[in-house]
Amino acid sequence: MELDFLVPVDDRVLAHCELLPQQAIGKHVKIHSRQEGMPQMHGVTLAILGVKESRNAFEKKPEKLDVSAIRIQLYKLLLGNWNTSLADIGDIEEGATVEDTYFVVKSTVAALLKEDIVPIILGATQDITYPAYRAFDDLKSLVNLVSIDSRFDFGMDDELISSHSYMSKIITDKPNNLYNFSNIGYQSYFNAQEEMDLMERLFFDAYRLGELGNDITLAEPVLRNAHMVSLDARAVRASEMGYSDSFSPNGFTGREICAIARYAGFGDKVSVFGIYEMENANQSSQLIAQIIWYFIEGFNFRITESPLEELDNFTKYNVPCDTEQLTFHKSSLTNRWWVEVPSILTPHTKTNSVALLPCTKTDYLQACDQIIPERWLKAYKKGFN
Repeated sequence: MELDFLVPVDDRVLAHCELLPQQAIGKHVKIHSRQEGMPQMHGVTLAILGVKESRNAFEKKPEKLDVSAIRIQLYKLLLGNWNTSLADIGDIEEGATVEDTYFVVKSTVAALLKEDIVPIILGATQDITYPAYRAFDDLKSLVNLVSIDSRFDFGMDDELISSHSYMSKIITDKPNNLYNFSNIGYQSYFNAQEEMDLMERLFFDAYRLGELGNDITLAEPVLRNAHMVSLDARAVRASEMGYSDSFSPNGFTGREICAIARYAGFGDKVSVFGIYEMENANQSSQLIAQIIWYFIEGFNFRITESPLEELDNFTKYNVPCDTEQLTFHKSSLTNRWWVEVPSILTPHTKTNSVALLPCTKTDYLQACDQIIPERWLKAYKKGFN
C-alpha cells in the first residue's frame, strides 16, 4: 500500500510509549517511526492519521495542532476487551498549497479504504472533511455523511472553501457522490435561516442539541447509516474542552460526545471517522483521546446484520397508517430497528434490494399512533427527486 508523504510519529510519543504499562494502548499500536519506517499493515483495521493543514481555517489558528499531545493521552489509556488491530501511520504536513495537502489526504484515505482500513483523522480544521470525502470517488456510488457540529457549515455561495463552508463544496462539486447529509447537535443561533431552509429543501436530517440532550440514543440510527463521520470539537461545550475562546458555553458534555463516538464506531458502514478543530490544551487532548477510545470500543463490537437476509434474527411488524403501510424490523441480537422505505431506490444506487432506513423503537411506536417518522418522510420524498 502506497502511503507516501506521511511524516513519522514524533519521537517524544515513542519515548512516552516505552514507559507505559503492558495494558496500555501504546504498547499494542503499530507506529510509523523514523527508526523503523512504516509498519506492516497486514491485519490492521484502524489507522490514526494526523493532518496539520489549517490555512483554510475560518478563524486563523495561532499555532499548529499538536497531534503528539493527543497521541500521548490516547496511548496511556488502557485497552478494552478488543480484537481490533491499530496502527499510527503518522502525519500529513502542510503542502506547498492547500490543494497539495488535500490531494495527499484524498490519496492516503483512498489507499486505506481500499484495504478496508478505517482512518481516524485528527485534523486541525474541518475543511479536511472535503478531501476525505473525495477519497470515496472511485469506491462507492453514494455516500452518507454525518457531521457532529453546532453549525451546518454551508457558508456563502461566493465564499472560498473554509472550515465554515466546506459543505457547500461537497454539495456542488462533481462528481456528486453525496446521497444524504445529517447534522447532529446544531445550535439555531449559529445557523442562518437560509441554511436551515436549504437543509429542508434537500431533505437532509438535522438534530438540535436540545433534542439529543434529552435523548442521546437519537444519534444511533443516524450514525448507523453513515459512511463517513466528521466531528467538530467545537460541538462540545467550552468547559469540557478547557475554556478556549473558540468554544461555546453550550454544547455536548464529555459523556454525550463519547456516547456518540461509540455509536459511530458501532455503525458497520462507517469507513472514515474524523475529529477536527481541537485546541492545544491538556484537557482538550484528554477528551479527544477518550472520544477515540470510545470509537475503537464501538468498532470492536460491530455487528453486521440485515433484516432481509437473516430472517430468524428479526421480528417483522407491519403498521398500517392512513396513507402508507410501514414495515419495521427489530433485531433480537441488538434490539436495533429498521423501517423499509420503498421510494429510496433510484437508478444510480446500483442496487435492486429493498431499502432499509435505521430507526428507533420510538419511530415504531409513533407509527402505531399514526404519526409517520420525519426521517422516513424525507427518505421517501428524496426517492422521487
